[in-house]
Amino acid sequence: MSNDLKTIEPTLFELSRPGRLGASLPGCDVPEREPADLLPGVPLRGGVPLPELAEPDVIRHFLHLSSLNYCVDQGFYPLGSCTMKYNPKINDEAVRLPGFARIHPYQPEETCQGALEVLWQMQSALGAVLGMDAVSLHPSAGAHGEMLGLMLIRAYHDHHGQGKRRSVLVPKAAHGTNPASAARCGYKTVSIDTDARGLVDMGHLRTLLEQHEGDVAGLMLTNPNTLGLFEEDIVEICDVVHRAGGLMYCDGANMNALVGTARPGDMGFDVMHVNLHKTFCIPHGGGGPGAGPVGVKKILEPFLPVPQALRREDGTFTLDYERPLSIGKIGSFYGAFLAIVRAYAYIRHYGREHLAEISENAVLNANYLRARLGKTFEVAYDRTCMHECVFTLKAFKSHGVKALDVAKRVIDYGYHPPTMYFPLIVPECLMIEPTETESLETIDGFITAMESIAREAEENPQIILDAPHTAPVRRLDEALAARSLDLSWSSDRESSASAQGRTTTPGTGREAAATPVCEA
Repeated sequence: MSNDLKTIEPTLFELSRPGRLGASLPGCDVPEREPADLLPGVPLRGGVPLPELAEPDVIRHFLHLSSLNYCVDQGFYPLGSCTMKYNPKINDEAVRLPGFARIHPYQPEETCQGALEVLWQMQSALGAVLGMDAVSLHPSAGAHGEMLGLMLIRAYHDHHGQGKRRSVLVPKAAHGTNPASAARCGYKTVSIDTDARGLVDMGHLRTLLEQHEGDVAGLMLTNPNTLGLFEEDIVEICDVVHRAGGLMYCDGANMNALVGTARPGDMGFDVMHVNLHKTFCIPHGGGGPGAGPVGVKKILEPFLPVPQALRREDGTFTLDYERPLSIGKIGSFYGAFLAIVRAYAYIRHYGREHLAEISENAVLNANYLRARLGKTFEVAYDRTCMHECVFTLKAFKSHGVKALDVAKRVIDYGYHPPTMYFPLIVPECLMIEPTETESLETIDGFITAMESIAREAEENPQIILDAPHTAPVRRLDEALAARSLDLSWSSDRESSASAQGRTTTPGTGREAAATPVCEA
């Protein structure tokens, strides 16, 4: 069977036949006008060769393409840090309720009191979970939440005459969005070393605070960190940064390990975001949209963006725009409302009594996987982890096998590959997060597959180097794809493939391009 996706199914253009229709539109009930009369002076595209197909052809085409995608509803998705866990379908039922699905942000407040109450209740619930005094639900993703958090830190320092503080401390093992968000907000980042335990190097942190005295606006820290480890010195870290005049930002991407057990606000953090699409069961990735609410302590509450959901003394709800120190709006309306509804249903279903069990099971699954796989793969920092564990495959380089090769081979065993090469400080890194939604049998099956791949690396490494063997598209040249991206369709299949440089590497059967012709 060929591994070229184009030979599995013809494109819509190739299925097209003149005169075929997939829809029947009603007749025009207004006077017909020439396009030039409707849009004078605006050049219109003419003669666009759109495909002509019957409805069954279109449905079958896209249904087939969808079956080629891997999703968490199909199987185990062990991406570390991303927290790709199964999303209970009952939460989708709440989203479909007409009072949520069919309202409009411009309608009068008295007609959508239930929706406003959900916003207010969600602010309160997340504040309780995070240990924060106030919450903004506006951010549409984690990185958006980071940007808001840093904007709040900047507003705080400016308000207190400390606008000269222009540095943000970031651990070398941090998420890549941390330094990017700091730069986007006009800060320069200063990297903090990781010690032998996989934690913040306290000696280096103190040295940096002395070197940048009076210039540090804050420190961005993920806890648990991106090595899957809890920062044991977190209270001391917060204390030394506060004494230096800085604020503490918590990247809450790994909050799935702590819900109901520990609260960042109690540790000393001043502001944080939490990913509802990681921790509170909103579909992640293509199933989005995401949401990254931000929680703050009282010192930052006046600067939160508008509006904030507010309960009046008479028990009714409103959106509060009267916030004189607010940084303003950071997005349209009130964030991803239906995403908030889905997460609110999740929180209310489990409640204070059971949310902690979710995190405890996530941590238990990760440590079980670490203990089992640690007999075959070297653990980067071999100690009790939180919700994810990090391995280094540097020993496999003696067989000519890299972490990328192992990840590609995982596909042949029916699993999505784990996270590769992150954190950057771990050579040939694989980060694996089983989450709490996977059964013991599923995790055992994944472990067995990884052990089998390890044996192949010793006995027959070429089978790994040529992987994947069963995927619709084989190993691709991602560097060439990035340099020569081509999303246009051409009726000349051969010339189109040639233009993209899709050739086979001798002896490997790999395609040298990662940009299949656009399927329209």
